[in-house]
Amino acid sequence: MIQRVSGLPRTDAPRAQVQQRGQAGAFGAMLQQELVRSEQPAQGVAFSKHAITRAQERGIEVTPDLMDQLAGSVLRAQAKGATNILAMDTEKAFIINVPSAKVITAITQAEMKENVFTNIDGAVFL
Repeated sequence: MIQRVSGLPRTDAPRAQVQQRGQAGAFGAMLQQELVRSEQPAQGVAFSKHAITRAQERGIEVTPDLMDQLAGSVLRAQAKGATNILAMDTEKAFIINVPSAKVITAITQAEMKENVFTNIDGAVFL
């Protein structure tokens, strides 16, 4: 009786309801994907302009393998709650801001001996 009053044929009512649920379901799924994506850490590390300049000046080769190592360092530091880390190996070191996953500067082995690193709350060996 309600369908007759609304003027909708009986066969269209279920389709309209399914279509509305489908749209709401699609929106809900997209919203959930976006929430999950925004909670995940960055999948890579970026270099600041300063870090790019320093790496070039100091002859530090930035390879895909190094980028993977730096990204892994950021993930490990995030797990421990660090915000600024020194990621280093025997030849080079990088100061990285963990929340932004951004390399702040790059340092060679010779410069490591002469410097004191401040404002870091963690160190990760590559």
